[in-house]
Amino acid sequence: MSYLDTIQTIGTDAEKLEVAYQSASDAGEADAFTAAINDSYSEQPDNLLYAAWYYRLAQSAVDKAKTWTAAWAWAIPLAVINGLLFWWLSDDQQFTMRMPGYVGEGDYTLMPSLLLIGAPISAALITLYLALAGQRKWRWLALVVATLALISGYVFAVFPQAGPRVFQEQYLNLMILHVALLAWAGIGIYLVAGLWDAENRFCFLIRSLEVFIAAGIFIIAGGLFVAITTGLFEALGIHLSQIVMRLLMAGGAGALPVLTVAFLYNPKVAPSEQPFDEGLSQLIAVLMRALLPLSLVVLVIYLAFIPTNFRQPFEDRDVLIIYNAMLFAIMALLLGATPVREADISERMAIWLRRGIVAVAMLAVLVGLYALSAMLFRTWQDKLTPNRLTFMGWNIINVGILVWLLVRQLVGDRTNWLKRLHASFATGAVVYVIWAIIVILAIPWMFSIDQGNIEALPTSVQRIVYEEAYPFLLKCGGSPHVYSLEKGEKRWIQDIPTFESEGFAWHDVRRVPCDDLRGIPDGVPIPQDAGPPPQP
Repeated sequence: MSYLDTIQTIGTDAEKLEVAYQSASDAGEADAFTAAINDSYSEQPDNLLYAAWYYRLAQSAVDKAKTWTAAWAWAIPLAVINGLLFWWLSDDQQFTMRMPGYVGEGDYTLMPSLLLIGAPISAALITLYLALAGQRKWRWLALVVATLALISGYVFAVFPQAGPRVFQEQYLNLMILHVALLAWAGIGIYLVAGLWDAENRFCFLIRSLEVFIAAGIFIIAGGLFVAITTGLFEALGIHLSQIVMRLLMAGGAGALPVLTVAFLYNPKVAPSEQPFDEGLSQLIAVLMRALLPLSLVVLVIYLAFIPTNFRQPFEDRDVLIIYNAMLFAIMALLLGATPVREADISERMAIWLRRGIVAVAMLAVLVGLYALSAMLFRTWQDKLTPNRLTFMGWNIINVGILVWLLVRQLVGDRTNWLKRLHASFATGAVVYVIWAIIVILAIPWMFSIDQGNIEALPTSVQRIVYEEAYPFLLKCGGSPHVYSLEKGEKRWIQDIPTFESEGFAWHDVRRVPCDDLRGIPDGVPIPQDAGPPPQP
């Protein structure tokens, strides 16, 4: 029987509830009992016994969290290990992701391996620290580490399937962010294991935002230290070796994640029991709430200028990148501005804060839909790529979360607006993780090409397949005919109307030697009833 069932069975018997709490504490399951009390109080807020236990446990958690000190005896050794791993893996002569080039070119270097596996390694060591210094959920630790290892291995194994070289590069660049997102999610899953309610997930998001901001501050401080150190030695005519520089930069970057988490997170209590009313937490909350009206003004002004520059995102890829980054920034701003508890702000402040969050979310939805229309137009005009598919998905998800947030805020009574806001962000985090998994697993196969077919092609055609994106349109100088290369075969395109009706663009047509084009086997013409294909 779950603790929620136990509490509901006990009903209003205060003595039995006290005994159940003591039994849960003795079994090391006080957090699960607390979560059950919170759920019971949410379902029956008028129950005085549940209310008394809710506030008793909440105050106990606050007192416990405030007396906490970081377990540096675990944090420092693990940070050193992570730093040394980063230093070792930063050797780009040994640990670099490469792909085979076309005949005669040799291997092609894509990126340092550390960019892909740094986040999973850090997440594994952070989770180990949380287990050693807090509640030792070894099975969840093993599950998180094994899953991250499988995800990383999957990316290494399948990225060559992600189509031509340009798509492989796009996929790996996307994986830097998406594998890191899953690494962060793995830490969250460990922390909320057994405490799956929206409040704990929301509090994990808030604490994560604080960790990211603190890590950014530490990185700036570390960068200044490295600059000062190298400058002092340079002034003496001493040039630090590459190994030492890697130790300072990569090693320092590797130590930061574990130390930052140790500095900010109390692993002995649940996410919802962390202190959020003092120190860096309070500073970030005040800063985000101060930025909320400023962001609202900027969005209003920007939307007013859209009609005079309407086609800009339809023609300029960089503008679309800015729009997508803006949506993520808005999500972080709204998250940071949301209070953890109603008692953290005054009643008047709560009214205006809710109005500001709703207003910013509405305007962000308009900008997001505008950006989505531009991405769809550019895809229709050109082609679908891993980048476009991924960021259209993120755009739809961010807009969807904002719309869901607005629906939850504007429909129904306003007494529980904060809990509904927490639930919107908690649900959004789950959707983020699901989309990241889909991107990682599906993209290589959606854009895959048959490597065996490529190896049988002439060298000039292999170069096009490796360096260009689909569709592969070929012609030679001495012939008017255009062919589409598909599955190692050339498909003759009957005429210009057919070419245009297929959605092909003339700027995608590539010239190759006629002998090479004739050496490619003929496939079914376009359309299929066009008759025997002519040779170039």
